[in-house]
Amino acid sequence: MEDIIVPGEKVSDSVNFSSGTYVDGGSTYASVVSLFRDGKSIALKGYYLPTAGDFVIGVVTEERFSGFVIDIHCPYPATLSNRESREQFSVGDVVSVQIASVNEVHEAELVEPRKLTGGKLVDLSFVKVPRIIGRNGSMLELIKNSTGTDVLVGKNGRIYLSSGNTNLATLALMKIDSESHKSGLTDRISEFLSLNIDK
Repeated sequence: MEDIIVPGEKVSDSVNFSSGTYVDGGSTYASVVSLFRDGKSIALKGYYLPTAGDFVIGVVTEERFSGFVIDIHCPYPATLSNRESREQFSVGDVVSVQIASVNEVHEAELVEPRKLTGGKLVDLSFVKVPRIIGRNGSMLELIKNSTGTDVLVGKNGRIYLSSGNTNLATLALMKIDSESHKSGLTDRISEFLSLNIDK
């Protein structure tokens, strides 16, 4: 069962920290428009806050003597030290990285960089990532199998597509992004892909 909940609506009678919620008086409430499914809320709006351990996709925006500034699709800066990189990057390069640590003002230190080439970058809302992946990875597998595309999903809402029909994969992702609040999403995406696979 899926329901749309609005800011201020109670999610749980107990403390249940999750994306797009706040706790007041021992109960949990929605802070943004969310999808309520299986006793959990999934935020449908908001911006990504870096969390240690997350794998994200970023874009190099600045080169410094000590390393690089990486745009990780959030309002706060993220940096990659030269010590963490075995290859040279240039402004505009797309990289997958892991967030090693985040300070009190949400600035992230990055590790394990890998340059991504030969594909295309798609920016979606980070709160839609669970819907893009689907239960047990079902939605992601549907897109991969239908389009022959390699899909790398960052926790920050950036998705890198390579090989296969990347245009159709992009359209499917955008459809998920715009219709994630509706039920029966997997069936609709499956139908969309089957109707457009040869176009």
